[in-house]
Amino acid sequence: MVANSLYWTTADLDAMPDDGGWLRHEIIEGELFVTRAPHFSHQRVAGKIHMRLETWSEATQLGSSVQAPGLVFTPTDAVIPDVVWASQARLDRGIDEAGHFTIAPELVVEILSSGAQNEQRDKSIKLKLYSRYGVQEYWIVNWQLQTLEIYRRTDAQLQLVATLLAGDTLTSPLLPGFSAEIDRIFS
Repeated sequence: MVANSLYWTTADLDAMPDDGGWLRHEIIEGELFVTRAPHFSHQRVAGKIHMRLETWSEATQLGSSVQAPGLVFTPTDAVIPDVVWASQARLDRGIDEAGHFTIAPELVVEILSSGAQNEQRDKSIKLKLYSRYGVQEYWIVNWQLQTLEIYRRTDAQLQLVATLLAGDTLTSPLLPGFSAEIDRIFS
């Protein structure tokens, strides 16, 4: 944080006028990040991932998947990932009165938006944030290149373990019996 720079909190976000959903406001270590509503293809891929996770969740009763939830770890760390999956135990104890997650879900999915700043935020800044708060698995999805990077918690940090391409099948030790064909997520 630069000396004399503005330090944003969730209270500042609450005081902002409603923009009709065109902008996404996130705070990481007190720094405000504002992005535009995502591309149609970005949203479509997020929806497909959410749908597959939720279908598996309903069949297993192990947890639930949510699109674009608020993750409010602290007043200065509050983000809106594209998709999350949380176990029933975390859902039962980790949601505040406003309906935001206050603890890390086991899985966070970010779909990359166009632009170097957006990519750097998801691949570096948010990766560190999710590592710090205990996310177990982090998927970074590039809808333009049709790739899905899997980061898993190892030695208290999220580390890249695989990059899936067309023809690959997505599985996770967090989600026993879950699988999704990469081709179908991007079709």
